Amino acid sequence: MEIVITFALVYTVYATAVDPKKGSLGTIAPIAIGFIVGANILAAGPFSGGSMNPARSFGPAVVSGDFTDHWVYWVGPLIGGAIAGLVYGDVFIGSYEPLPASENYP
Repeated sequence: MEIVITFALVYTVYATAVDPKKGSLGTIAPIAIGFIVGANILAAGPFSGGSMNPARSFGPAVVSGDFTDHWVYWVGPLIGGAIAGLVYGDVFIGSYEPLPASENYP
């Protein structure tokens, strides 16, 4: 579950805030990212807590002293984020052809 929700979060960040061809979509990036974080928490909360971030899970584990199955909160987001970065970078951003550099400036 952590892989899926982290994939959704990173993919949304790429699609709204990072993509060089997004145009005016960048103005709604904070709203879209906030909505996906809320949806991820609602969807994954009953299963894994909806962490999406190893640092967010590490603090409560340190305070409680309970690191049982804590690896899930490190491995899941790392795999999900890597997959989202590869998919969006290779499929969407990588498919753009850069404009040829022109030496004739008006």
